[in-house]
Amino acid sequence: MKTIWAIILSVLFFPDVKGQDSIRVSMKPVPAHPRLLMTAGDEALIRKAVHTNATWREVHNAILRQCDSLLMLAPSQRQMEGIRLDVNRWCLYRVFYLCYAWRTTHERKYFQQAEKELLAICHFSDWNPSHYLDVAELTMAAAIGYDWLYTGLSSSARDLVRKAILQKGISTSYDTSYHAYRKWLSVTNNWNQVCNTGISYGAMAIYESDPVYACQVINRSIRSIVISMKDYEPDGAYAEGYGYWGYGSTYNVMFMDGLQKMFGSDMGLSGMSGFMKSAAYIENMIGPTGKCFNYSDAAEATSLQPAMFWFARRLNDPSLLWQERRHLEGASLRAQLSYRLLPLALLWGGGMDIHGIGAPKGLAWAGKGRNPVALFRTSWTDTNAIFIGVKGGSPSVTHGHMDGGSFIMEAEGVRWAMDFGYQNYHSLESKNIDLWDDRQGGIRWQVFRYTNPVHNTLTLDGQEQRVKGYASLAGAVWDTACPGAVISLTSLYAGELVSVNRGIALCENKYVVVRDELVAGDSAAVVRWSMLTPAAVEITGTDGAILSLDGKKLVMKVEGSTPVEMRTWITDPPPHEYDSPNPGTVVVGFIMRLPAGTKTVFNVFLMPGDAPPHLKPVKPLEKWN
Repeated sequence: MKTIWAIILSVLFFPDVKGQDSIRVSMKPVPAHPRLLMTAGDEALIRKAVHTNATWREVHNAILRQCDSLLMLAPSQRQMEGIRLDVNRWCLYRVFYLCYAWRTTHERKYFQQAEKELLAICHFSDWNPSHYLDVAELTMAAAIGYDWLYTGLSSSARDLVRKAILQKGISTSYDTSYHAYRKWLSVTNNWNQVCNTGISYGAMAIYESDPVYACQVINRSIRSIVISMKDYEPDGAYAEGYGYWGYGSTYNVMFMDGLQKMFGSDMGLSGMSGFMKSAAYIENMIGPTGKCFNYSDAAEATSLQPAMFWFARRLNDPSLLWQERRHLEGASLRAQLSYRLLPLALLWGGGMDIHGIGAPKGLAWAGKGRNPVALFRTSWTDTNAIFIGVKGGSPSVTHGHMDGGSFIMEAEGVRWAMDFGYQNYHSLESKNIDLWDDRQGGIRWQVFRYTNPVHNTLTLDGQEQRVKGYASLAGAVWDTACPGAVISLTSLYAGELVSVNRGIALCENKYVVVRDELVAGDSAAVVRWSMLTPAAVEITGTDGAILSLDGKKLVMKVEGSTPVEMRTWITDPPPHEYDSPNPGTVVVGFIMRLPAGTKTVFNVFLMPGDAPPHLKPVKPLEKWN
């Protein structure tokens, strides 16, 4: 088809993301269909990658096998699960996979099934605007289907899909009668990224029908998405953690990719340094066991992150794919086949030599921001390496837990210090738990897994951490025998102690030390030090314990200026009908009584193996620089 010329009647302004004057968009050539993600002619590049590279061939063939299984299914029907549309992601999955299969093979069976799915979505009564992520993902599905199937769709089918995108998608984003009207435009979390991208893809897909309106929608999204992208500043640490990085950042990259292919520019969004640095953050978040540092509402399990292939190309740094390689083969690849956006890996990474990727160079990473984090390891290539992560932040961060100061630790292929992560939202919401009531004393903090006593941090006098408090990354030390980081926790315990600081370091590539320095105020305090573990625990005396799991051992030794009482606590939640069970876990730690007006310091050494190493004296935290 001929190129469509967009005639913009009014001057549209875009955000000043590089400190420049507003960028103006006037007459601009816009590619014909298909123009989203995989433009006309890109199929040949995919086929070349599949032909010449065994890894990409296996990914491609696995997607086709999934599509063959979809051919026997009836088109999706509108179904709800609580407040959410239960099928929105499944619909996107079906349309995206089948359209990919059609574009890369030209086998008619894939087109026919993709068309059925696309039309079924458009016949839904609505796309559930009361939970706007559903609208965004279904608009994305319809946009990809409309764009990628365009030349084969009848005029009546095109009209149906175009009207659905407009009426059930784009128009609802301007309709003030919906409860969620425009809230996602101003938030910093993944809702901003997903909703802006989904709605804008709808506008890009049906651009011809009203170019001025389409540009208005896209322009609004550019202004809005900058808000969420600023949340990665200054170093790339993503406030919502590993799982939501994958969700929000992948959609964010899709938005930038869409702008680039439509207008020849991402309008300066790739100039936002914090966002571009976040690829290193997410790579360092994964330990030698393949599990992530799953703070906030995240699970331990990791998955393929297609956005990393975009980052690797854009930053010309193939080592960013070190963690992604293993998800493209064998059992791990089979697990990824349930992911609705898997084809993006081929669109952005096809042709890359996966097996030629070298390991990252640095063994440590730290980032400030709303949820600061520091990560250290002894090796990228040794599956028995020691790995630690520690975080600051605030319970008030979206999806946050009372986990300021919490840490995880791996050694000898075992995650010794763990985090429960999130509990399934529907399991809580179906019991009338308002998950987002995160005020001090709010019902969110009645959920067992979200409280500080079951995180690897401190609890004072049995009290919750302060929701409005904030634990900052006070410092980090790199090029020493004991690289580590210091987290200032004081405001999380406001009114309980005068000062609370924690340092965690990886010493001599052999062991970990957690150092806490506390200053009491006018009142005495009972301090609980906790570490959640899947290991069996044996208390060995007044200052230590031995943890055992899978034939491996970890020795815990406490050294301090105040006597402690070693303990374990069960992880059975209170007798609530909504808390999930936590089998196979226990909390190990100690109780310490801190008199009024006193200062105490204690070091907890975590030493893998049967023979504890010689321990170096631990410096005061003020000298960790």
